[in-house]
Amino acid sequence: MTRPLSAGQLADRFDSVFGAAPDGVWQAPGRVNLIGEHTDYNEGFVLPFAIDKAARVAVRLRPDSRVRLLSTFGNQGLTTADAGSLNRGTARGWTKYPLGVLWALQQRGLPVRGLDLLLDSDVPRGAGLSSSHAIECAVISALNELAAAGLDARDMVLATQRAENDFVGAPTGIMDQSASLRAAAGHALFLDCRDQSIRLVPFDAESAGLVMLVIDTKVSHSHAGGGYASRRASCELGAEVLGVKALRDVGIGELDEACGLLDQETFRRVRHVVTENDRVLQTVGLLDGAGPAAIGPLLDASHASMRDDFEISCPELDLAVEAARAAGAIGARMTGGGFGGSAIALTPASEEQQVRAAVEHAFAGAGYPAPDIFSVRPSAGAMRLA
Repeated sequence: MTRPLSAGQLADRFDSVFGAAPDGVWQAPGRVNLIGEHTDYNEGFVLPFAIDKAARVAVRLRPDSRVRLLSTFGNQGLTTADAGSLNRGTARGWTKYPLGVLWALQQRGLPVRGLDLLLDSDVPRGAGLSSSHAIECAVISALNELAAAGLDARDMVLATQRAENDFVGAPTGIMDQSASLRAAAGHALFLDCRDQSIRLVPFDAESAGLVMLVIDTKVSHSHAGGGYASRRASCELGAEVLGVKALRDVGIGELDEACGLLDQETFRRVRHVVTENDRVLQTVGLLDGAGPAAIGPLLDASHASMRDDFEISCPELDLAVEAARAAGAIGARMTGGGFGGSAIALTPASEEQQVRAAVEHAFAGAGYPAPDIFSVRPSAGAMRLA
């Protein structure tokens, strides 16, 4: 795992690169989605939590329109751009995300000057933990303050969503940004994606004797790819045929009728979203009452639905889930947009090492590259560090 720089170390590195101290350092976390996958753009319910891995940016505004971007990882080197002529077609790599935020703020009519920015992040990339949104949320938190833009959390969520949709080219919803900007330590974020209303739901796995393991399969994915877009198109088709604004408006009791109106593939996509919304509501109810140890069967059912109905899993994710469950996890599922990335396994602390070893052994036996396995805990949302 990448070891993050402290705020002071990042500021010092910024000074050495750009020749002056930054105006400040901000961070925004990645996220794990506990349950509620592909429900966000269907105006449904999601239950993510921010994790203790984050993107950090040191930023200094410039008096001109020049933009200079550098990261502490990779070999892309210094990227320069003109804030007055941002172009989706010329952005590459991780720079799409800060440049997309700049562009989205300009589209809102906010005058954004040039800037220097240094990025550091320990959110695993391509693992389904929202590393890209962590960058965007750190950047918009910095610029909102430095430019005195006056955006509240909801505004920042929508601005970063526009950056993702219209600049990066990924048709994502609002879950990831909401988790990164609005989460709180020790809680999951129950989000209604129709009106952006939230409720913080206690999720203290540690006190319940549990640990949340993330199993990064090392199968990279991209929301800008065709698989994600085709699933979203299927959902929109299903809503249109069923005569509703969004699949949020379809209840479990209406699925039998929907089966007769939709082709089988579209019906399976619709069934996943409808049942997943119900699983989110059940999970919230259990966390409010019985606690984290009661939600395992819902995590398992969610994975089965994503594997069979939404068809966004892959052999590595299925193996991670199966091996973790067989070794003692009380529930496991893939998390994130799918087609790779990570699985999560809610595991008794006493079984953690056994689960880790079983997953590693299963991957070796299947000839897959060794996964990264690490624990995460619910953490605070975006903030200024220095």
